[in-house]
Amino acid sequence: MKTKEFTILHSNDMHGDFLAEVQGAEGNLIGGLALLSGYVNQVRREEENVLYVISGDMVQGSLIDSEFKGISTIEIMNYIAPDVVTLGNHEIDYGLPHLLFLEKMANFPIVNANMYIAKYSKRLMQPYLILNVAGFDIMFIGILTEAVLQSLKMDRLVGTFISLEEASREVGKICNAYKDEDIDLTVLLTHIGFESDKELAALLNPEWGVDMIIGGHSHTILEQPASVNDILIAQAGTGTDQIGRFDIVVDDDTNSIVDWKWQLLPVDGSLAEPDGDLQKFIDSLKEEVDRKYSTIMGRLAQKLTHPRREEETSLGNLFADIFAERAQVDVMFVGSGSIRGTELGPLVTLGDYTAIFPFDDALYRFTITGAQLKQIFKHILRPENRDREGECYQVSKGVKAVYVDAAKDLETLTINDQAVKDGDQYTIGLQGYHYENSAPNIGLSAEELTALQPSRVVTTSVLDVLEEYLRSHQNLSSKVEGRLTFKTGA
Repeated sequence: MKTKEFTILHSNDMHGDFLAEVQGAEGNLIGGLALLSGYVNQVRREEENVLYVISGDMVQGSLIDSEFKGISTIEIMNYIAPDVVTLGNHEIDYGLPHLLFLEKMANFPIVNANMYIAKYSKRLMQPYLILNVAGFDIMFIGILTEAVLQSLKMDRLVGTFISLEEASREVGKICNAYKDEDIDLTVLLTHIGFESDKELAALLNPEWGVDMIIGGHSHTILEQPASVNDILIAQAGTGTDQIGRFDIVVDDDTNSIVDWKWQLLPVDGSLAEPDGDLQKFIDSLKEEVDRKYSTIMGRLAQKLTHPRREEETSLGNLFADIFAERAQVDVMFVGSGSIRGTELGPLVTLGDYTAIFPFDDALYRFTITGAQLKQIFKHILRPENRDREGECYQVSKGVKAVYVDAAKDLETLTINDQAVKDGDQYTIGLQGYHYENSAPNIGLSAEELTALQPSRVVTTSVLDVLEEYLRSHQNLSSKVEGRLTFKTGA
């Protein structure tokens, strides 16, 4: 039996998390790319066969990344030099042409097997990568599904496989085509969420030889990897506060993992020394951004928070109320994922505002029936949508929705203390992204949304609306007040 030991380090959903943060009474630094790079370099020195992989969403989520539209992130990643990376949904945020520009900038391989130029059925990216490490061939395949690539619906030239079943078949196609290469280890780099990773693993034919799935998107923190269909499944939360580490033993005769150990390690000063050269580069980017974005926009009455996307939050309520006032609607639905931080205020700088709500979009108004409005709430409040992978919403004031998990149904839905009636008409507001993807996100198709009246564009820029409102209204206050209530019993 010929075996070899490998160390696979992995990150996902880093979201431009460049900077270390001070935590605890002792003021210890945690996270940041300089510390993470220091640890990766340390392991490369200590171990013989080391691979560092990233499972999507390197970009979008920090002020520095937004200012440079991902270019700064790719420059830093070129410095860290991951061995292979797959795409996440947020790599598309700056547009498809810009993604292709970033891909050309990258000095590291980016793999994705199931994004296609629809008309020509031609893959957009390199679908897989085979690395020969210590005489062993290791294949990496990148996978996304349309459920997490909904922004691409705005670009009709590009398509992806819609279902996990179709993604599974694509994996099989690649694995079958390269069996003769005697692949010793097969790793899927996915960005579809932990629960979807487990579903995908169950669909894979064991004969295809997939050994591991290293995923992202759901920001899942694990104590240990899952094992489905003899496939190890792991991911490493979100940001750069932690890094996943697999130490595995691979058998060349059976092309399988015969021993493994996995750790989710906190990235802090006790793990490694920060990479000084990279820190200098990051500091130069931060200084440039700080000069531009230190302008004070205004002040809130108190700090507002957004701790979890699946629940009503004080910050989400504020944004929903601002957009509802501008759109003059009965109910405003603001995508919880549009809010990219956990707190804002009381002092608000331009940088704070830009980092917390980085996505610009149009704002649409629709007229629908009460029955359709109830259908939306049933769809977005259902338990399976609240698993960190679903599309959740913040709603505007006056709304009170009570949902019973056991019954999987609304108990009550009122607006300004009046019960919503099936036959009455109501106006709602949606961001453009959520209109484009209305069927999976809110349970109504675009045709159903516009059956009573055509849609109306309220504004082409929600960022303009938000910025002007925050500048002209001081000491704004908001609180969690029971707009969305969940009951566990019948």
